[in-house]
Amino acid sequence: MKTGTYENYPLRMVAPTLLVQLAVYILGAYIVLQIGPVFLVIYLACILVLEYRLLRHSCVDCSYYGKVCCFGRGRLCAFLFGKGDPKKFPEKKIGWTDILPDFLISIVPLLLGILLLVLRFDVLLLGAVVALALLAFPANGFIRGMWACRHCRQREAGCPAEKLFSRNREGGAR
Repeated sequence: MKTGTYENYPLRMVAPTLLVQLAVYILGAYIVLQIGPVFLVIYLACILVLEYRLLRHSCVDCSYYGKVCCFGRGRLCAFLFGKGDPKKFPEKKIGWTDILPDFLISIVPLLLGILLLVLRFDVLLLGAVVALALLAFPANGFIRGMWACRHCRQREAGCPAEKLFSRNREGGAR
């Protein structure tokens, strides 16, 4: 099924996407805080490093640089960094080890939360773990599959993530 791409994503897609990402970070931070403030600082530093890495090494070369992408990073990137070379974006090579740190931002607090629940049950912690699991995986999967990637101009121009994920499907993701 062919769908149109967006020059700038509409607010009705960007706002929920940003809220889901923010909620994942906040829930993860809440869970990590249960073992101590030092671990919270480490967790927040990891988030900042991952966001910096994404903006500095991917978003600068994306066709949404300076525009509104589904994740709201195109304009932020233009505010923080100079424009890169859009011809470099499709040439980037990424593998599972490159995206593993992004998954760990959700997986580590999730596993930690489950362990803490086994050690001492807490209703608020249970709610945070369940909400994190739902937002980090099904909600993020919906956002990426139905909104972000489906309507992305960069995907049509060439996206290393699309190549990575389509490799695992027969005939690709097109």
